[in-house]
Amino acid sequence: AVYRLGVKTTLGPYLLPRILPGIHAMHGDLKLYVREDAPDLLESNLERGDLDLILTGHPTNIAGLDGEPLLRESIRLVLPADHPLARKDILEGSDLAGTQILTTGEGHHLTRLVDQVAARFGAEILRDYQGTSLDALRLMVVMGMGLAFLPALYIHSEIRADSSLVVRDIEGYSIARIVGLSWRKSAPGRVFYRKLAQDLRRVEGGVERLSR
Repeated sequence: AVYRLGVKTTLGPYLLPRILPGIHAMHGDLKLYVREDAPDLLESNLERGDLDLILTGHPTNIAGLDGEPLLRESIRLVLPADHPLARKDILEGSDLAGTQILTTGEGHHLTRLVDQVAARFGAEILRDYQGTSLDALRLMVVMGMGLAFLPALYIHSEIRADSSLVVRDIEGYSIARIVGLSWRKSAPGRVFYRKLAQDLRRVEGGVERLSR
């Protein structure tokens, strides 16, 4: 069977390679047509029937959708290795006051999370220099244009070996996003979709330590 899976662009390339081989081993006849997009578009396409399933923030805000949580992924601060704050192993919220923060475009759950952090600690969001992707954000941080909050799976995949960047957490303040699998409540395959979500959680156990 072929199902149309939508996944947000800030998640798909870093999570799917870790979970799809395990899912394929459990469901040998399962085929997934994968489409990446912004969360708002994924939800509307799922609601309209253009997609069968989506991997995105959980829960969704649409009454006609159902789903299950799969993963809690930490969001961590990335800054240039030569930045003054890089000398501290763990940052305090007050350290962010007056700093300039880069984000992805509107419509991303990640952007909304970062907006909340900036408002709480007095950081400035650079609206004129929003990145079109996580890679774009990383490159702008390398060039000293600002700091960025990035998801742990992306950090593990793309930043671990980058000596020009460091990753820091904020003392006493945890930032994370919940990722879930969603489908239409009326979908004929809804029983299978819930089973698939449970299997994804089993496979994802090996990803959990990377997402902290």
